[in-house]
Amino acid sequence: MTLSTVLGVDVGGTSIKARLVGVDGEVLGGWREPTPRDDPSGFATIATIAGLIEDASAIAAVGAVGLVVPGIVDEDLGVVIAAVNLGWVELPIAALARAAFGIPVAFGQDVRAGALAESVSGAASGIDGTVAFIPVGTGLAAAFIVDGEPLVSGGWAGEIGQIVIAEGPFAGHRVEEIASASGVARRAGVASALEAATLVRDGDVRATTAWQDTINVLADSLAGICSTIAPTTIVIGGGLAESGALLFDPLEKALVARLGLARRPRLVAATHGEAAGVIGAVYLAQRMLGSRP
Repeated sequence: MTLSTVLGVDVGGTSIKARLVGVDGEVLGGWREPTPRDDPSGFATIATIAGLIEDASAIAAVGAVGLVVPGIVDEDLGVVIAAVNLGWVELPIAALARAAFGIPVAFGQDVRAGALAESVSGAASGIDGTVAFIPVGTGLAAAFIVDGEPLVSGGWAGEIGQIVIAEGPFAGHRVEEIASASGVARRAGVASALEAATLVRDGDVRATTAWQDTINVLADSLAGICSTIAPTTIVIGGGLAESGALLFDPLEKALVARLGLARRPRLVAATHGEAAGVIGAVYLAQRMLGSRP
């Protein structure tokens, strides 16, 4: 077992978050920098992360970096197949990082890293069986932890938000256009899902309709997950989960109505919030070095 201080880095669409964790698990420092714009080569992003490593090294020697990024990501090849928000296509970002940093780099996808964080120390800690993690934020994706390991499938596992709705009032739209925090806010005519939730509690008709539509489409997606991988637990994160019972009560009811004989999972709220990705990145680095998260 190798004990080392590690730096977890989560590259998001708007910001890059980093967290330095010592050998005893103590958080030694945290940073947040804007994600570079117009960076299809990834060079500016790598340079920003290199700066974060330098800042962290002033506190403690960094033995490894855990780097997680958004999009369709093939961890085995170290390639971002597509990350729309960053403009990355077939980008070998892991190789670029390893060449630039000069220290070991564990590489992963942000949602799968978040799922790992929730399964190790979050809402699904100690849970047996398969865990599904669904952060409902600007977009919508899922990640699955099977026997303690993320399901990758070449990077394509979990892209539930990209499914095109075949029928009904939203036919032709992708699931994440409707069943996401940004989608419900847009249809409710407000800036955030939190504002939409407030309007729903106040009885606003437009917001209530948008909220129920979101629940219906999300329940359809969750039912598909339940019938294929049969998770024992579904962890809901992202901005929509912050509404609490306003989301979870009707969502559980809608999901149960769709399950038939399929296993009924526990629906729980995520613990780590927006830090899930960077915590998962730390765990990836620790696991690569042979230490237990």
